[in-house]
Amino acid sequence: MARCDEGYRCTVCGLDVEAVTDSDLYLRYILGEVPLEALHLQPECHVRCNAALSQYIHGESWATVTCTGAFAKSNFDAAFVAEETSRISRAWRRLQSLPTLGLSLSEYPLSVTPESLS
Repeated sequence: MARCDEGYRCTVCGLDVEAVTDSDLYLRYILGEVPLEALHLQPECHVRCNAALSQYIHGESWATVTCTGAFAKSNFDAAFVAEETSRISRAWRRLQSLPTLGLSLSEYPLSVTPESLS
């Protein structure tokens, strides 16, 4: 069965990633970490299943995720944690709004300017 026929399975928990709003792959695309031409080649997982990234999300409808080990935010400098929390939370809010924005796929990523980081 082709990948498009079977959906996108989370490489961590094995369940389907049913909505773009739950997609770690699309969150990383919005962040500019995955190029458009590589989207179909990258593994997928739920945002929540990638604790190293999702621990930085802060939002009203988001239940805090704790990452343990070497990538736990408690191991990093407070300024870095604050910057990552701002950057990743902003991208997560964008991910949550995608179904209502009417954007083309190429318009999903956030532009990275000094103003957009504040």
